[in-house]
Amino acid sequence: MLDVSVAYNRYKFLGHEFLTWLWYTIETDPDILTKADPDLASLAIGNRVVLENSRHNREETITIRGDGAGLEEGLIALKKGGKVTEVNLVYCTAEHEWRFNLKGESLAVSSLKTPQTGKVEKKEDLEGAVLERIYLVEKIVSLIYTLYTYFIAARLSADWDRRTVFRINKWIDSAIAGK
Repeated sequence: MLDVSVAYNRYKFLGHEFLTWLWYTIETDPDILTKADPDLASLAIGNRVVLENSRHNREETITIRGDGAGLEEGLIALKKGGKVTEVNLVYCTAEHEWRFNLKGESLAVSSLKTPQTGKVEKKEDLEGAVLERIYLVEKIVSLIYTLYTYFIAARLSADWDRRTVFRINKWIDSAIAGK
């Protein structure tokens, strides 16, 4: 049996590949996103992307942040073999918006901003407010779980390298050429 820290370090690349695949999927295949969550109106890259590239025994980190920031540097980092290690996402349904950060190595959600809930004016309303808040958090956890399931199915398929990686590289090339 693998030690937990050994397993964590050995397989954390999967989370980085997942976030890279997710960026590609957001940009090129929104049907997968709506298949994952029928309530989804949009899923977009927010105001922060962190990429890492291990080249020549050196770790290079690129952080892109800011509302409206261009992602050209991120695409160039991907072209050089980098992977997305953390991303800020904006998830919208017809009525609500969530914003959160997702770390690749652990799939940990942080800085989660859920839609506003009603004010609790009476003690009797407290239980309903807590349940509503749990539902709003569960919505994000469920989305990530479902998308990760789709990613793992694609990652384990026989044509991952030949088909999916090829398409991701083609997307990167065309996005760089179009900028």
